[in-house]
Amino acid sequence: MSTDGALARLIRSSADRAVTSAAEVCELCATRVSEEHRHLYDCSDDEVRCVCGPCSVLFAGDGEGRYRLVPRRRVRLPRVDTEVLGVPVGLVFFVPRADGTVTAQGPSPAGAMRWEVDADAWQRLGAMCPPLRTVAPEVEALLVNTVHGLDHHWIVPVDDCYRMVAVVRREWRGLSGGGRVWRAVEAFFEGLTERSS
Repeated sequence: MSTDGALARLIRSSADRAVTSAAEVCELCATRVSEEHRHLYDCSDDEVRCVCGPCSVLFAGDGEGRYRLVPRRRVRLPRVDTEVLGVPVGLVFFVPRADGTVTAQGPSPAGAMRWEVDADAWQRLGAMCPPLRTVAPEVEALLVNTVHGLDHHWIVPVDDCYRMVAVVRREWRGLSGGGRVWRAVEAFFEGLTERSS
């Protein structure tokens, strides 16, 4: 046995373990999930969890209890005047909660910053834009990007919002983010397509 052969096998073995450990699994039954898989919103921990197809069927009901199946619906909206919500940033998502509150979350290099929005202002915005009244609490959001003159307004599943936050974290450079992060954010929004639930 040559040293080169043993070293090569060790490297391949380590690489295989890294790929295996990086593979996503269902967080309920530990089955490996495909790249395109569903998510559950964990109301107790305020987190999105990966779930396999068979486990997702268990939560396809009315959205009660600890876990709620994140829907797949995406709806592009005409411009929504989010200034009434008092949020001074151009890249943000708004999540209505089951208790009637609404949180705004904006991406940053450290993850999503969160603050509470006036619930009455959200109701007024819903009166001006009726599709917002259909946003499912906890699992859907109004996603907005008006940075650099863009005009994106979407109803999306919350897992899309967290994917956008991950893009910002991955691409952010320096104090201002750099040009690379905004190109990546624009590419993210260009990749969104409307789909029904």
